[in-house]
Amino acid sequence: MLFSSPVFLFLFLPLVLAGYFLVPRKLRNTWLLLASLFFYAWGEPVFVLVMLASIAANWSFGLAVARSERGRRAKAVIALAIVFDIGLLAFFKYAHFLWDNLRALAGYAGLAAEWPEIGPVRLPIGISFFTFQALSYVIDVYRREGPAQRNPVNFGLYIALFPQLIAGPIVRYRDVAAQILGRAVTRPGFAQGVRRFVIGLGKKMLIANVMAEVADPIFALDPSKLTAPVAWLGTLAYTLQIYFDFSGYSDMAIGLGLMFGFRFLENFDYPYVATTVTEFWRRWHISLSTWFRDYLYIPLGGNRRGRGRTYLNLLVVFFLCGLWHGAAWNFVVWGLFHGTFLVLERIFLRARETPRRDLVGHAYTLLVAMVGWVFFRAETLPRALQHLGAMFGLALGDGVEVRPALYLNSLVWLVLAAGAIGSVPWLPALSGWRERLVARRLARGQGAGLFDLGLELSSIAGLVAVFVASAMMLSAGTYNPFIYFRF
Repeated sequence: MLFSSPVFLFLFLPLVLAGYFLVPRKLRNTWLLLASLFFYAWGEPVFVLVMLASIAANWSFGLAVARSERGRRAKAVIALAIVFDIGLLAFFKYAHFLWDNLRALAGYAGLAAEWPEIGPVRLPIGISFFTFQALSYVIDVYRREGPAQRNPVNFGLYIALFPQLIAGPIVRYRDVAAQILGRAVTRPGFAQGVRRFVIGLGKKMLIANVMAEVADPIFALDPSKLTAPVAWLGTLAYTLQIYFDFSGYSDMAIGLGLMFGFRFLENFDYPYVATTVTEFWRRWHISLSTWFRDYLYIPLGGNRRGRGRTYLNLLVVFFLCGLWHGAAWNFVVWGLFHGTFLVLERIFLRARETPRRDLVGHAYTLLVAMVGWVFFRAETLPRALQHLGAMFGLALGDGVEVRPALYLNSLVWLVLAAGAIGSVPWLPALSGWRERLVARRLARGQGAGLFDLGLELSSIAGLVAVFVASAMMLSAGTYNPFIYFRF
């Protein structure tokens, strides 16, 4: 059930909100859990059992760790939890990938006949996200950084809460433990949630989906038809598509959370304004990068064991980060590609404590990100290399049959401009300027004034326009799921 679908917007969400405010407070978590399980079962009726098994197992692991002293027994439970969670993820996400690669190696050894071919295993939607949440919960309980949840309904709600269930952000239990036990929905908070949701919906429907209509056909082209301008156009379109698709989902998740009284941490901070790849990863998919930092990079030793070990730790983390995104070699290369640049920046930019706002650094970071997105978007590693070859002077197309004009129209030009503008933080700057203006007027004993009222009305009108335009796009019936649904 997509957030950007009529059944969610006009049926599921209104009914869940109505039920949430009608049931007694002590039953609100139960209501939300049942609604979340229904939300997941709508598209995954069988795999909801996998989620329930994960909930039951990790709830039990948390209780067992809490009852244990931090000794052998607790370590044994942690080891069992890691084996269970990673094993569950590995079976559904990596079994086919590992088997195919072992079969290929067997072929080189002349043993291919002993390795029969198997079909792909269906991937439960969002398994990477709820598995990482469950694992972080058990580890935090072991580290005494969060309490064990003794109520299975409350723990189930933490894992299955529908706003961030499918594609994040990855929520730490310690960040929402108090909110699960008790939270209040205020009128300003609810209004803020609606605003955030509509902004995210607009990002998805009005920018990401339009860019997908350019990127998808270009990346589906036979490499013999690619020219450099067409290859660059496809990469640019996907660069905007994935940012507005994923940040749009995060905005909607955060907005929905606010409607129910939850406050999730931010997941994006305008990554395309970064001037180093290191800064890019402080701004892109923040919940994932901090998860890997806290639960893998630091336990591996972080930067405390010398430069060589630090560089190795970075490469290990980004190798696994790439593999987390998908069971394919192009994702592994994408992760190692970014990890290599982080290592190089550690070596050559050590003296720079804070990134400078320079045009060269900005261009360099964008180029690295865009080249990386080719590995991320292409179906296979060879196709990614062919696309990159076309971008950098090895194009095979003649430019007659396939040319940029085939993909560019007035709407695409408009969305390209909107995407470029929306990728920089001018809205927060405008909001901050407005707040400072109002604060100065109030400090002088003056009211907010007609100017602020005009800005507020303009903001509301803009949100209504975005929602109406998004609804019109929905009425066209184009199905374009969120990119991160497959992770």
